[in-house]
Amino acid sequence: MRTIGLAVLALLLTGPAAAQDERFARPPGQAEAIIYRDLGYRGPAVNVSEPQRNLGLSWSVSSIRVQSGEWQLCDEVNFGGRCTTIDRSTPVLVPSRRLRSMRPLGEQGGGGGAVQPGRGTSLRGMAAEFFPAPQEGRYRVEACARSPANAGCAARTADTFCTARGWSGSAREAMETVGRRIYLADVLCTRTGR
Repeated sequence: MRTIGLAVLALLLTGPAAAQDERFARPPGQAEAIIYRDLGYRGPAVNVSEPQRNLGLSWSVSSIRVQSGEWQLCDEVNFGGRCTTIDRSTPVLVPSRRLRSMRPLGEQGGGGGAVQPGRGTSLRGMAAEFFPAPQEGRYRVEACARSPANAGCAARTADTFCTARGWSGSAREAMETVGRRIYLADVLCTRTGR
């Protein structure tokens, strides 16, 4: 049990982006970036792996972790307004940006809207359980199935997901965009919740 407890502690200290399992690595050549509300890769996050014409974020982006590729970040929807190209992780975007759209450069990027199948994996400890890609039945859990995706809605969905599994709530969650859908990712269910 001590080993599992240490794994959960390491996850809390390093954050969800560092807890990627090699079995679920992205396909070769696929661009990926994670945008964060807060400085230093903290706070609500959205994983982006294809062009997003309208991110629909209710918050400004303060940091970005570039997993691969070169990204164009734009202040207006449909890649308009002031655009900046980023090719490496940046813990402090100065000033924080109200991003409306972003896309990888040098790729076409798909846009399938089909619901993604889940992976059904988790790491369970005594006081917490980590779900990298939460699922209900055979499919991934959408961050906000009945409203536009935002951090508050995703937090409520993650809390509901965790309580349905016997936990008090979610201590941490992220959003991941796949195709045109936004799913919960990196959910940490705990006995204490937030």
